[in-house]
Amino acid sequence: MAKLPAKTTAKAPKKAAAPKTKSISSSPSIQNVSEAVLKVLLALDLGGSLKSDIDWCLGSYKHDNNPSGLQKMMKKSLILLTEEKQNKTKGITAKLILDIESVLKS
Repeated sequence: MAKLPAKTTAKAPKKAAAPKTKSISSSPSIQNVSEAVLKVLLALDLGGSLKSDIDWCLGSYKHDNNPSGLQKMMKKSLILLTEEKQNKTKGITAKLILDIESVLKS
């Protein structure tokens, strides 16, 4: 009888996992913040003509990448949302207000 070769229990080498890259916490874009503000204003039925102004400025920004109109609207919405936050209106988060402030700083 012929001897059978011994079984090897060598494991295949594991592939190294790609390192997870941490995304640098950069400030959100003015477009994303403006869309979030518009969504909140629509949901809470706040702002009156501010909603249509933000919507118009978003379209203008998408066309020419000039943020001046959105910056003006974010200043107005910051005032409105801060007042509503003090009245404890649900749906207005501190993160949203911080995002608006960070967009206005840049």
